[in-house]
Amino acid sequence: MGDGTTSVQRVVDAVTLLVDERPVVLLAAALALVAVGWSATWYWTRIVVTIAHEGGHALVAVLAGRGLTGIRLHADTSGLTVSTGARRGPGLVFTFLGGYPAPSLLGLGGALLVAADLAGLMLWIAIGLLVTTLVHVRNAYGVFSVLATGALVGAVAWWGEPRLQDGFAAALCWFLLFGGVRAVHELQRSRRRGASDADMLGSLTGVPRGMWVLLFWLLAVAAVVAAGVLLFTGGIA
Repeated sequence: MGDGTTSVQRVVDAVTLLVDERPVVLLAAALALVAVGWSATWYWTRIVVTIAHEGGHALVAVLAGRGLTGIRLHADTSGLTVSTGARRGPGLVFTFLGGYPAPSLLGLGGALLVAADLAGLMLWIAIGLLVTTLVHVRNAYGVFSVLATGALVGAVAWWGEPRLQDGFAAALCWFLLFGGVRAVHELQRSRRRGASDADMLGSLTGVPRGMWVLLFWLLAVAAVVAAGVLLFTGGIA
């Protein structure tokens, strides 16, 4: 009984210390978790994860030497990135591979900047990425989505007090991280077969769809853990 009580007390003490030392980070994580976990908010905010996802496809396509035709974002929060080039080969494989890890990697990169007390820089980098994405968007809803997201981030970056910028940047990082996990969860549960990134990767490489989904899971969870260590052990309080 004594050991059990001691263990519980240690957990309580650790949580109390965390709340006292990192209230902004903890609140940002809680808000992001609600936004991702509650279906009503996820329906309206998931498009931000889709923007990151399609941006990942687009960036990797360009880096792989493929031609980028354009990006389309739809009201059902789905998206499509079209590139030109060889119909098989490493370039196309990496292009399909670039989508699902993109939100998680962006969240992790943002967490690195926030932990280094560079939340303002992180927000301006986000704006730059959104502007770059906007150039390649080819439908009206996509333009509206990117502009609306950029306007919100830009307003905080331009007019927000440092404390607000810290909290907003941390919340955005957590949202991308948690959103990356939920997107993979939805991919795994999807009953549609043949058109997903995992299906296309399976067709191109011969590696089963489930193995690609597992890889996406590992990357998404690892990014959450790594970002948690960064945000809860350094940077903003």
